[in-house]
Amino acid sequence: MTFTGAIGALFNFPLRLIIRACVALHIHPNVLTFTGVLINIWAGYDLWRGHFISAGFIMLGANVFDFIDGKVAADSGKMSKFGGFWDSVIDRLSDLALSVGLVCLYASKGRVDYVLITSIAMVFATMTSYARARAECEIDKCKVGFMERPERIVLFMIGAFTNRMAAVMWVIAVLSVVTVANRIYFTYLVLNNKPQPDRVGPSRILWRALYWTDERATVAYDLWVIAILAFVWLTPPTFLGDPMSSGQGLVEWLLSR
Repeated sequence: MTFTGAIGALFNFPLRLIIRACVALHIHPNVLTFTGVLINIWAGYDLWRGHFISAGFIMLGANVFDFIDGKVAADSGKMSKFGGFWDSVIDRLSDLALSVGLVCLYASKGRVDYVLITSIAMVFATMTSYARARAECEIDKCKVGFMERPERIVLFMIGAFTNRMAAVMWVIAVLSVVTVANRIYFTYLVLNNKPQPDRVGPSRILWRALYWTDERATVAYDLWVIAILAFVWLTPPTFLGDPMSSGQGLVEWLLSR
Protein backbone atom coordinates (compact mmCIF):
# COMPACT_ATOMS: atom_id res chain seq x y z
CA MET A 1 0.00 0.00 0.00
CA THR A 2 1.29 3.48 -0.85
CA PHE A 3 1.36 6.16 1.83
CA THR A 4 -1.40 8.18 0.16
CA GLY A 5 -3.48 4.99 0.02
CA ALA A 6 -2.78 4.40 3.73
CA ILE A 7 -3.89 7.94 4.59
CA GLY A 8 -7.08 7.41 2.58
CA ALA A 9 -7.78 4.14 4.40
CA LEU A 10 -7.17 5.82 7.77
CA PHE A 11 -9.73 8.55 7.14
CA ASN A 12 -12.19 6.21 5.44
CA PHE A 13 -13.25 4.49 8.69
CA PRO A 14 -14.70 7.54 10.53
CA LEU A 15 -16.20 8.82 7.28
CA ARG A 16 -18.02 5.51 6.77
CA LEU A 17 -19.53 5.90 10.26
CA ILE A 18 -20.75 9.40 9.37
CA ILE A 19 -22.20 8.09 6.10
CA ARG A 20 -24.10 5.35 7.91
CA ALA A 21 -25.45 7.86 10.41
CA CYS A 22 -26.68 10.15 7.61
CA VAL A 23 -28.38 7.23 5.86
CA ALA A 24 -30.02 6.12 9.12
CA LEU A 25 -31.26 9.67 9.78
CA HIS A 26 -32.61 9.94 6.19
CA ILE A 27 -30.61 13.10 5.49
CA HIS A 28 -30.92 13.94 1.80
CA PRO A 29 -27.56 14.06 -0.02
CA ASN A 30 -28.50 17.34 -1.74
CA VAL A 31 -28.82 18.92 1.72
CA LEU A 32 -25.32 17.68 2.59
CA THR A 33 -23.98 19.20 -0.63
CA PHE A 34 -25.54 22.57 0.10
CA THR A 35 -24.34 22.52 3.72
CA GLY A 36 -20.80 21.93 2.45
CA VAL A 37 -20.83 25.00 0.23
CA LEU A 38 -22.17 27.21 3.04
CA ILE A 39 -19.31 26.08 5.28
CA ASN A 40 -16.78 26.69 2.48
CA ILE A 41 -18.11 30.23 2.06
CA TRP A 42 -17.44 30.68 5.78
CA ALA A 43 -13.91 29.36 5.22
CA GLY A 44 -13.46 31.85 2.37
CA TYR A 45 -14.51 34.65 4.71
CA ASP A 46 -11.90 33.56 7.26
CA LEU A 47 -9.25 33.47 4.54
CA TRP A 48 -10.23 37.04 3.65
CA ARG A 49 -9.61 38.05 7.27
CA GLY A 50 -6.25 36.25 7.25
CA HIS A 51 -7.36 33.71 9.88
CA PHE A 52 -5.69 30.77 8.20
CA ILE A 53 -5.81 28.24 11.05
CA SER A 54 -9.54 28.61 11.66
CA ALA A 55 -10.12 28.59 7.89
CA GLY A 56 -8.22 25.30 7.69
CA PHE A 57 -10.45 23.67 10.31
CA ILE A 58 -13.58 25.05 8.62
CA MET A 59 -12.43 23.69 5.25
CA LEU A 60 -11.83 20.31 6.91
CA GLY A 61 -15.42 20.28 8.16
CA ALA A 62 -16.81 21.46 4.82
CA ASN A 63 -15.05 18.74 2.91
CA VAL A 64 -16.46 16.01 5.11
CA PHE A 65 -19.83 17.01 3.65
CA ASP A 66 -18.30 17.22 0.19
CA PHE A 67 -16.92 13.68 0.49
CA ILE A 68 -19.96 11.96 1.97
CA ASP A 69 -22.78 13.40 -0.15
CA GLY A 70 -22.22 11.06 -3.09
CA LYS A 71 -21.67 8.06 -0.81
CA VAL A 72 -24.87 8.83 1.11
CA ALA A 73 -26.74 9.11 -2.20
CA ALA A 74 -25.42 5.70 -3.30
CA ASP A 75 -26.06 3.94 0.03
CA SER A 76 -29.54 5.40 0.47
CA GLY A 77 -30.64 4.79 -3.13
CA LYS A 78 -31.11 8.51 -3.77
CA MET A 79 -28.74 8.91 -6.69
CA SER A 80 -30.19 11.01 -9.50
CA LYS A 81 -29.07 12.94 -12.56
CA PHE A 82 -30.07 16.19 -10.87
CA GLY A 83 -28.04 15.22 -7.79
CA GLY A 84 -24.94 14.77 -9.94
CA PHE A 85 -25.57 18.11 -11.65
CA TRP A 86 -26.24 19.84 -8.32
CA ASP A 87 -23.05 18.43 -6.79
CA SER A 88 -20.93 19.55 -9.76
CA VAL A 89 -22.31 23.11 -9.73
CA ILE A 90 -21.99 23.46 -5.97
CA ASP A 91 -18.39 22.18 -6.07
CA ARG A 92 -17.47 25.01 -8.45
CA LEU A 93 -19.04 27.53 -6.05
CA SER A 94 -17.11 26.07 -3.12
CA ASP A 95 -13.83 26.35 -5.02
CA LEU A 96 -14.52 29.93 -6.04
CA ALA A 97 -15.50 30.93 -2.49
CA LEU A 98 -12.05 29.93 -1.20
CA SER A 99 -10.21 31.64 -4.05
CA VAL A 100 -12.25 34.84 -3.75
CA GLY A 101 -11.44 34.93 -0.04
CA LEU A 102 -7.72 34.85 -0.84
CA VAL A 103 -8.07 37.44 -3.61
CA CYS A 104 -9.79 39.78 -1.15
CA LEU A 105 -7.05 39.19 1.44
CA TYR A 106 -4.20 39.91 -0.98
CA ALA A 107 -6.05 42.91 -2.45
CA SER A 108 -6.46 44.36 1.06
CA LYS A 109 -2.70 44.10 1.48
CA GLY A 110 -2.06 45.77 -1.86
CA ARG A 111 -0.37 42.66 -3.29
CA VAL A 112 -1.28 42.76 -6.97
CA ASP A 113 1.17 39.92 -7.66
CA TYR A 114 -0.66 37.44 -5.45
CA VAL A 115 -4.06 38.68 -6.60
CA LEU A 116 -2.87 37.73 -10.09
CA ILE A 117 -1.44 34.34 -9.05
CA THR A 118 -4.60 33.43 -7.13
CA SER A 119 -6.78 34.59 -10.02
CA ILE A 120 -4.81 32.44 -12.48
CA ALA A 121 -5.17 29.46 -10.13
CA MET A 122 -8.92 30.14 -9.84
CA VAL A 123 -9.44 30.47 -13.60
CA PHE A 124 -7.53 27.33 -14.53
CA ALA A 125 -9.03 25.31 -11.67
CA THR A 126 -12.44 26.13 -13.14
CA MET A 127 -11.19 25.34 -16.64
CA THR A 128 -9.91 21.97 -15.41
CA SER A 129 -13.45 20.91 -14.56
CA TYR A 130 -14.94 22.50 -17.67
CA ALA A 131 -12.39 20.87 -19.98
CA ARG A 132 -13.29 17.42 -18.66
CA ALA A 133 -17.04 18.06 -18.79
CA ARG A 134 -16.85 19.37 -22.36
CA ALA A 135 -14.47 16.62 -23.49
CA GLU A 136 -16.76 13.92 -22.15
CA CYS A 137 -19.53 15.23 -24.40
CA GLU A 138 -17.35 13.97 -27.27
CA ILE A 139 -15.32 11.07 -25.80
CA ASP A 140 -15.97 8.47 -23.12
CA LYS A 141 -13.56 9.67 -20.47
CA CYS A 142 -11.07 12.51 -19.93
CA LYS A 143 -9.73 11.91 -16.43
CA VAL A 144 -6.13 12.99 -17.01
CA GLY A 145 -3.98 15.62 -15.34
CA PHE A 146 -2.78 15.73 -11.74
CA MET A 147 -4.39 18.83 -10.26
CA GLU A 148 -8.00 17.75 -9.77
CA ARG A 149 -10.38 19.07 -7.13
CA PRO A 150 -9.37 16.77 -4.21
CA GLU A 151 -5.72 17.74 -4.67
CA ARG A 152 -6.60 21.44 -4.75
CA ILE A 153 -8.70 21.22 -1.59
CA VAL A 154 -6.04 19.28 0.34
CA LEU A 155 -3.42 21.81 -0.75
CA PHE A 156 -5.65 24.69 0.40
CA MET A 157 -5.89 23.07 3.84
CA ILE A 158 -2.13 22.40 3.99
CA GLY A 159 -1.47 26.03 3.04
CA ALA A 160 -3.82 27.24 5.76
CA PHE A 161 -2.46 24.98 8.53
CA THR A 162 1.21 25.59 7.72
CA ASN A 163 0.97 29.25 6.66
CA ARG A 164 2.45 28.30 3.30
CA MET A 165 -0.45 29.56 1.19
CA ALA A 166 1.80 31.47 -1.23
CA ALA A 167 3.67 28.27 -2.17
CA VAL A 168 0.37 26.41 -2.43
CA MET A 169 -1.06 28.99 -4.83
CA TRP A 170 2.01 28.70 -7.06
CA VAL A 171 1.60 24.91 -7.15
CA ILE A 172 -2.13 25.08 -7.88
CA ALA A 173 -1.69 27.76 -10.55
CA VAL A 174 1.12 26.00 -12.43
CA LEU A 175 -0.27 22.46 -12.20
CA SER A 176 -3.81 23.59 -13.08
CA VAL A 177 -2.46 25.11 -16.29
CA VAL A 178 -0.65 21.83 -17.00
CA THR A 179 -3.80 19.82 -16.22
CA VAL A 180 -5.92 21.86 -18.63
CA ALA A 181 -3.24 21.37 -21.31
CA ASN A 182 -3.25 17.61 -20.56
CA ARG A 183 -6.99 17.40 -21.10
CA ILE A 184 -6.93 19.42 -24.30
CA TYR A 185 -4.10 17.31 -25.74
CA PHE A 186 -5.68 14.02 -24.61
CA THR A 187 -9.00 14.96 -26.22
CA TYR A 188 -7.24 15.99 -29.43
CA LEU A 189 -5.45 12.63 -29.64
CA VAL A 190 -8.60 10.60 -28.99
CA LEU A 191 -10.79 12.55 -31.42
CA ASN A 192 -8.17 12.27 -34.16
CA ASN A 193 -7.45 8.57 -33.48
CA LYS A 194 -3.83 9.33 -32.69
CA PRO A 195 -1.74 7.22 -30.26
CA GLN A 196 -0.93 8.39 -26.77
CA PRO A 197 2.68 9.61 -26.23
CA ASP A 198 5.30 6.88 -26.01
CA ARG A 199 6.36 6.69 -22.38
CA VAL A 200 9.32 4.39 -23.01
CA GLY A 201 12.89 5.66 -23.17
CA PRO A 202 14.74 8.70 -21.80
CA SER A 203 11.72 11.01 -22.11
CA ARG A 204 9.37 8.79 -20.12
CA ILE A 205 10.00 10.54 -16.78
CA LEU A 206 9.17 13.92 -18.30
CA TRP A 207 6.03 12.56 -19.97
CA ARG A 208 4.84 10.89 -16.76
CA ALA A 209 5.38 14.09 -14.79
CA LEU A 210 3.82 16.57 -17.20
CA TYR A 211 1.27 14.39 -19.01
CA TRP A 212 -0.40 12.80 -16.03
CA THR A 213 -2.41 9.61 -16.59
CA ASP A 214 -1.52 7.63 -13.44
CA GLU A 215 -4.14 6.76 -10.83
CA ARG A 216 -4.17 7.96 -7.24
CA ALA A 217 -2.56 5.80 -4.53
CA THR A 218 0.20 4.61 -6.86
CA VAL A 219 3.97 4.97 -6.46
CA ALA A 220 4.08 7.62 -9.19
CA TYR A 221 1.32 9.56 -7.41
CA ASP A 222 3.16 9.34 -4.09
CA LEU A 223 6.34 10.70 -5.69
CA TRP A 224 4.47 13.71 -7.09
CA VAL A 225 2.84 14.34 -3.71
CA ILE A 226 6.22 14.17 -1.96
CA ALA A 227 7.73 16.61 -4.47
CA ILE A 228 4.85 19.06 -4.01
CA LEU A 229 4.93 18.86 -0.20
CA ALA A 230 8.69 19.36 -0.25
CA PHE A 231 8.31 22.50 -2.36
CA VAL A 232 5.52 23.88 -0.15
CA TRP A 233 7.33 23.20 3.12
CA LEU A 234 10.96 23.82 2.21
CA THR A 235 10.65 26.92 0.02
CA PRO A 236 11.26 29.94 2.30
CA PRO A 237 8.17 32.22 2.38
CA THR A 238 10.47 35.22 1.93
CA PHE A 239 11.76 33.73 -1.33
CA LEU A 240 8.21 33.75 -2.71
CA GLY A 241 7.41 37.17 -1.28
CA ASP A 242 4.64 35.63 0.82
CA PRO A 243 2.30 38.41 2.02
CA MET A 244 1.53 36.33 5.16
CA SER A 245 5.09 35.25 5.96
CA SER A 246 4.86 36.74 9.45
CA GLY A 247 1.73 34.74 10.29
CA GLN A 248 1.49 31.53 12.30
CA GLY A 249 1.35 27.95 11.12
CA LEU A 250 -0.60 25.28 13.01
CA VAL A 251 2.33 24.28 15.24
CA GLU A 252 3.00 27.87 16.29
CA TRP A 253 -0.72 28.45 16.79
CA LEU A 254 -1.01 25.40 19.09
CA LEU A 255 2.07 26.41 21.07
CA SER A 256 0.61 29.89 21.61
CA ARG A 257 -2.59 28.55 23.19
